[in-house]
Amino acid sequence: MSSRKFSFKYINSIAIPAIISGIIEPILSLTDTAIVGNIDLNATEALAAVGIAGSFIATLGWIFTQSKVAIAALVAEYLGKNKLDKIIGLPAQMIGINVVLGCVIYLITYGLTLEIFKLYNANGLLLQYTASYYRIRALGFPFLLFTVSVFSIFRGLQNTFWPMVISAVGALLNIVLDVVLVYGIDTLIPAMEVEGAAWASFIAQVVMFVLSVVLLFIKTPFRLKIDVKIHPELKRTLGISLNMLVRTIALNTSLILANAYATKYGSNYIAAFTIAFQIWLFFAFFIDGYASVSAIISGKLKGEKNVKDLTLLVQTITKYALVVSVVLAVVFFAIYPYVGTVFTQDTQVIKTFNTFFWMVLFMQPLNAVAFVYDDVFKGMAEAVTLRNTQLIATFLGFVPTLFILDYFGFKIFAIWMAFFVWMLVRALLLRFRFVKLLKSNFLK
Repeated sequence: MSSRKFSFKYINSIAIPAIISGIIEPILSLTDTAIVGNIDLNATEALAAVGIAGSFIATLGWIFTQSKVAIAALVAEYLGKNKLDKIIGLPAQMIGINVVLGCVIYLITYGLTLEIFKLYNANGLLLQYTASYYRIRALGFPFLLFTVSVFSIFRGLQNTFWPMVISAVGALLNIVLDVVLVYGIDTLIPAMEVEGAAWASFIAQVVMFVLSVVLLFIKTPFRLKIDVKIHPELKRTLGISLNMLVRTIALNTSLILANAYATKYGSNYIAAFTIAFQIWLFFAFFIDGYASVSAIISGKLKGEKNVKDLTLLVQTITKYALVVSVVLAVVFFAIYPYVGTVFTQDTQVIKTFNTFFWMVLFMQPLNAVAFVYDDVFKGMAEAVTLRNTQLIATFLGFVPTLFILDYFGFKIFAIWMAFFVWMLVRALLLRFRFVKLLKSNFLK
């Protein structure tokens, strides 16, 4: 591959659809947060419930969609080798495993819903709202796993356009249904409040599933026919997926602890944390739109054994991701006093939010660097490196920082300082490992 392909136009042809596709999920969560946070009755509890249940669903999604890394990386690698025909049957086998897994996870968590959210320190009305929201929205989990698998196939084929289209349709539908089902329509549809937001998300996921099936058949060489004979690369794919699963469990340990501690501090804190974390996710997916270009292309470069362009790719994408992160931070600093009011009218929640939100903005450039290297290693299917880095960042970075600062009474500041340390460790370790790999000529 010529280095000229890393022009601004080329990168944006991949990044912009990836950004739009990537920010859809946080936009949907932000929409749920804003709409539910402005209902007339028990708005603070409803907002906290959506935050807790949404966080747990995101946790399940991140844990059990890790085959997406393996699928995208292997499709890209074989595309680089010009041997795509050798893995035609592989994605179907992985999709079948994912869908069955999604059904099993839903059934298990449905029966344990109350016990799960009690671990988040939810009780009373908050627990009731959280459980009802989860049991409806999580119905879409098998559909989510299917859709994510199809997205991974497109990414491996260096195509981010069709995932963008599917995501955009789902997002628009979800937003419309949010308004209609949460607030209701006089004489036609009763206001369903928290449950309405859950039904809106579920219906949108089903529609995205249908579109994914159609576009898989129309726009890719892959099909859903599952060969009884196990594909030779399935063992490798599952190995990558399992390592990424361990990584994601470690990652989500941090998120679960953050939610649990914020809930422990009180309703105002968990509501404020929910708003800030949804914005943090929005930033993460937005920045990752550029960072993900490194994942999409690096697998192909690995197949081509092209070290020179891989180095240039990382340097170029890092610059773009840093610029995007700084712009986002500056924009939100400019509108700082008004951000919280979009999501709630509760003055105590807004006051709490305003005391710490600057920390979320401050860490964005650091996040950008970590995301770029994270995606490079995903694209090259270096799952062991990603697993070990996340284990160190979580258990030697996030957890001790949170415990120590919480002990000294820093409360919500303890959570965000722990996130800062978490991202710093990830960025430094991955950068160090990448430089070491380049010196070892690992593609030769």
